[in-house]
Amino acid sequence: MKPYNKKFIRISVLSIAVIAISLFSLALTKSDVYRELARSQRLINEVYKSLITRYADRLDTEKFTKTVINNILDDLDPYTVYMEEDEKEGLDLLTRGKYGGVGINLGERDKKLTVISPIDDSPAKHKGIIAGDIIIKIDGSPTAEMSLDDAASHIRGPKGTDVTLSIKRFGNEQLIDFVLTRDDITVKDVTYAGMMDNETGYIRLTRFSKNSGPELRSSILNLQRDNARRIIIDLRDNPGGLLQSAIEILDMIIQKGDLLLSTKGRLAEANKQYVARKKPIIEDDVKIAILINEGSASASEIIAGAVQDLDRGVIVGTSSFGKGLVQSVYGLDGSGKRSLKVTTAKYYIPSGRLIQKPGYINDELVVREDKEDSIFVTVGGRTVKGGGGITPDYEVVMPKSKPLLLECWRKGLFFSFAQERQHKYDIYEDALIDLDLMTDFKVFIDDHELDVITDGEKQFREARTKITALDSTNMDLTHAFDFVETFIISREATLFDEEKDDLRRRLLLELVGIMKGTDFRVEESIKDDPVVTKAKEILQDPVAYSGLFEPKDNDQSF
Repeated sequence: MKPYNKKFIRISVLSIAVIAISLFSLALTKSDVYRELARSQRLINEVYKSLITRYADRLDTEKFTKTVINNILDDLDPYTVYMEEDEKEGLDLLTRGKYGGVGINLGERDKKLTVISPIDDSPAKHKGIIAGDIIIKIDGSPTAEMSLDDAASHIRGPKGTDVTLSIKRFGNEQLIDFVLTRDDITVKDVTYAGMMDNETGYIRLTRFSKNSGPELRSSILNLQRDNARRIIIDLRDNPGGLLQSAIEILDMIIQKGDLLLSTKGRLAEANKQYVARKKPIIEDDVKIAILINEGSASASEIIAGAVQDLDRGVIVGTSSFGKGLVQSVYGLDGSGKRSLKVTTAKYYIPSGRLIQKPGYINDELVVREDKEDSIFVTVGGRTVKGGGGITPDYEVVMPKSKPLLLECWRKGLFFSFAQERQHKYDIYEDALIDLDLMTDFKVFIDDHELDVITDGEKQFREARTKITALDSTNMDLTHAFDFVETFIISREATLFDEEKDDLRRRLLLELVGIMKGTDFRVEESIKDDPVVTKAKEILQDPVAYSGLFEPKDNDQSF
């Protein structure tokens, strides 16, 4: 028998001692935490009990409890929230991918609850609800004081039940009652997919629900059957959704075995790594562009960040939102009616970058144990920025909306006018040659007496109010302000002629959407979209596209 090595024995004894001390220290640490937790809980309970039993006015216990809970969460991140049954609807919509309803896209136009569009093959579509219908009542209840969320909640309900919508339709003086039987309405995440030219496909993805993966897979396969060698995936204004859907989509793009995402938190179950598990359905030589903007968050940033870090495609647009926190939902009372959605981890993309922007929590409440790096490299050696959000490889800013166009959009005048105007045309193409279109739209605008705010006008009005208050009798001052006011009024009178082409473009987009459907509206809108145009140019230029993935000499200068 081989004799024991004395040095090995000494090291083993030392190791056991270190482990024992570590476990003892950990036990003490946990014990301290639980003692601190118990002490804090007793204090909170005492304060709560004293207020309920001793406050001068009798408090509504249920409402007060909800207020107390919300106040406890107030200084944490905005995604850690207390939820009651009616507030979980959006979460259920993502996880189930459908809801009980009638199939209407709702909006507010001129402060009226309006049908933006009925969903294809839905109860609303089958019964004859059309874009532009104004919903005056829901089951007899007036909608005038309802928010969009309230109205949606009233219209939705269990499959097989009825809801009555009282509709005001252009050209009809009387309300029309539609009795609609609710059905399962499937959430559509890919709102458009089609070929822009012989080799470039375009996909718009608006959320990440249970349906996102299958819909995107089908869209990609259809584009590839149409010989797409370049694919643009538009994630602008996509707020995210289910993490699993993002991973499922990355599996279609990224090589099997590559790291896609890590999550890190305090709990063991919060620390995970997600690796591509399947062979991608997009071939290696197919060029990819991902479009993002400040409205792209969470799952959208996971997609864009992984594609960028793994040098699989080009990111075009503006910097994303910076939402990289993972939430878990915990039931509170066993009934399923009350739950707590808690941030339990953070998202890290393949380079190690944290997606979350700083400033999401009151720093005084947090014990900081590490410092995040700010410089990272892609798999090919390119330097990329940390610090939260995804910075595009090519920044393209959408042009700022002009004042008259913006006010018409805010008031819903494009939609309202197009909804009335459509009755003049047999086909959409008739609108393209209508010489009276803009003349009539100007009359329509004038009838609504818009309060258009030009650049600097708001500041001028505030300054006039403050300065005049100092000396309202100073006539020189009054005349000076009147002169500027006259200039502003005359300037606003020229806006229609200056913006005429942009106004006509927006009007035609509304008309084509109403008369021919959403797909045609998207097709028209992306034709002159500067972000889409730039992405297409890069994908078509082999030098610009391949050169993007080469490390630059000054890559370490961030």
